[in-house]
Amino acid sequence: MEWMLLFIMGKSSESLQQLFQQEFSKMVAVISKTFGLQHIEIAEDVVSETFLQATEAWKAKGIPPNPTAWLYVVAKQKILHHFRRKKIYDEKVLPEIISGNVMEETGEVNFSVQNIKDSQLQMLFAICTPVIIASEAQIGLALRILCGFGIDEIAEAFLSNKETINKRLFRAKEKLRTEKVQMELPSEKEITKRLDTVLHIIYLLFSEGYYSQTQNQILQKDLCLEALRLGLMLTEYDKTNLPKTNALIALMCFHASRFSARQPNAIVLYEQQDQELWDATLISQGIYFLNLSAQGEELSSYHLEARIAYWHCRKEGTREKWEEILQLYNRLLQINYSPAVALNRTYALYKVKGKEAALAEAEKLKLENNHFYFILLAELYTGLDQQKARLHLERAYALAKTKTEKQCIQEKIDLINPLNA
Repeated sequence: MEWMLLFIMGKSSESLQQLFQQEFSKMVAVISKTFGLQHIEIAEDVVSETFLQATEAWKAKGIPPNPTAWLYVVAKQKILHHFRRKKIYDEKVLPEIISGNVMEETGEVNFSVQNIKDSQLQMLFAICTPVIIASEAQIGLALRILCGFGIDEIAEAFLSNKETINKRLFRAKEKLRTEKVQMELPSEKEITKRLDTVLHIIYLLFSEGYYSQTQNQILQKDLCLEALRLGLMLTEYDKTNLPKTNALIALMCFHASRFSARQPNAIVLYEQQDQELWDATLISQGIYFLNLSAQGEELSSYHLEARIAYWHCRKEGTREKWEEILQLYNRLLQINYSPAVALNRTYALYKVKGKEAALAEAEKLKLENNHFYFILLAELYTGLDQQKARLHLERAYALAKTKTEKQCIQEKIDLINPLNA
């Protein structure tokens, strides 16, 4: 269904494609909330059919004055017709509504602004249910159901194929169905615990775009923007508008501000970025949310990462800056150790105490399957031992997964004077 829609739309209907991405998730969320999450695939099919009808009708008669309202009216008609035609409404949906197993008591599809917001928030918490263990499946569902991404785009984001993505999404939806997951916010007592999973998935979604290996630059940015949108959605509700939520938003703003400064699909060290390309507006927004995150007593890893990202957005390359970053990494390792954090801390140590001190720490990490680790080792050995620097770059080249990464590493290898190797 979806491929047919995109084929008919063609390149000249980019506005309709944007409308699809914006409204698909809203409509699926509302329909799923109304008739139950077990009917999520029916909701997807109905919304896709609605857009296909819109494509054909608007091509012949032109786009109506209020295209969104047109979509909502047609979707309402289609979903009720589908349920009644399949005898699902009278036999299954209506009893569920009466028994209270479905959120909406009337069964009426309500596309009001507030209900859309409520439905999307509840869908976000439903997707992040603990019964779905694999984070890849949760990210895939978030991209599909909450962000309106097509299967092709999700497959490209994961460097996978459509068959794999379809199977992954099917299993995740089946889990939602068999475990009878409800579209509702957790109780106030449980919401903080569940919010940790929600924030984690949003950050993974952002990272999927920011550190993506796909060569589609538009897709990379779209993934980051959708993650930011989901994070901002959480700030509209008192129960989810917590300091750690604001800290994550600040972190994403700071990272996104330097998106354009990185060469497309290239390995660019922080020191080599063109600071004139940093987005000042996003940096200001990051500072705003960082200040909001300072309320309360909880210190999450997002707070520390956001503070580190803030310092990275400061153009001054002073020793004080790197000393502060190093101390933040030290604290971050204490509450949320990861090899990536340890590796980044080593770079900060290099900026504060020099290459020899950093080398002593780097050698202890032994991240033998991480090509960034060997790139850092090469950087630290450059000027001290050219042969080792070259060997580490060659190791990084062997581990790199993409053609672009290998090309960037080869350029670094070529810069090392063979006479000094």
